[in-house]
Amino acid sequence: MASKTVRWGMIGCGSVTERKSGPAYWQVDGSSLEMVMARREAQAKDYCQRHQVARYTTDALALVSDPNVDAIYVATPPNSHLGYALMAAEAGKPCVVEKPMALNTKECDIMLSAFRKAGVPLFVAYYRRSLPRFAVVQQWLADGLIGKVRHVHWTYHRAPNPDDVAGKPNWRVNPDIAGGGYFVDLASHGLNLFQQWFGNISNAKGLSVNQQGFYEAEDAVSACFAFESGVLGSGYWSFAASTREDRVEIIGSEGKIVCSIFGDEAFTLDGQESRVSNIANPEAVQFYHVENLVAHLKGEKTHPSLGESGRNTTWAMEQILIS
Repeated sequence: MASKTVRWGMIGCGSVTERKSGPAYWQVDGSSLEMVMARREAQAKDYCQRHQVARYTTDALALVSDPNVDAIYVATPPNSHLGYALMAAEAGKPCVVEKPMALNTKECDIMLSAFRKAGVPLFVAYYRRSLPRFAVVQQWLADGLIGKVRHVHWTYHRAPNPDDVAGKPNWRVNPDIAGGGYFVDLASHGLNLFQQWFGNISNAKGLSVNQQGFYEAEDAVSACFAFESGVLGSGYWSFAASTREDRVEIIGSEGKIVCSIFGDEAFTLDGQESRVSNIANPEAVQFYHVENLVAHLKGEKTHPSLGESGRNTTWAMEQILIS
């Protein structure tokens, strides 16, 4: 693909594709969104008309097999990632799946095996690994500005979703569809980013409960984990609190970094020197993720979010929830 535009076929056109991901696939140089698939024709047609995408279909296999589609983006809930990814592998086409990678580690392993056999890459949409906002933290760590990292702690809590309180259907808290609840959906972003900074998670344990009873999945989780680098970690996530807080503290031998995963407040460093950074995210927040996808497929660089790291995140969450 070194000398051509990467033509994407997108499976699913839900809310994540409206602003976060979809526009990036035609805004990035050397990338175009060729075709969209949704099971409901009216939804696919409407998406294409609003976003000026040329073609749509209700048949995933037709999209994957289309000779004018070079690579596949799976933007559906986790319970369908495995099936669609295997279609792409069978067709010999690179594929990126939304996060989390799959329902469980077993499915991740099946996917990885299929793509190794096909000889094409599998990516996971952990786009924070590509954002300049978080690259600053990675550089501070690489420069040793807080000395040797000892521990990372993430506190995240927020008020209940009004739709859940009202009993409205929500696939994100249906374990059969999502693999868990909001912990799996949201904490996966931070845990995967920590892997980029500190290496794969080698051990993880946790406690999870449902304190509200609004849905089947967990709504409060406490965990501890260890990274291959020797850094230790801990976290607390609650979706049943009165207020919102999103705070990550990275403790080093000579200082501390404070940042957030989802917030837009400034990141601070208090160590060998004091620094403040506040880089805004692009409107299509997956822009740099897609830019890196295209660069990888053109042989220019390695994408920071390959299937193997996505698998480690799913494994770690699995360990936390079953402990």
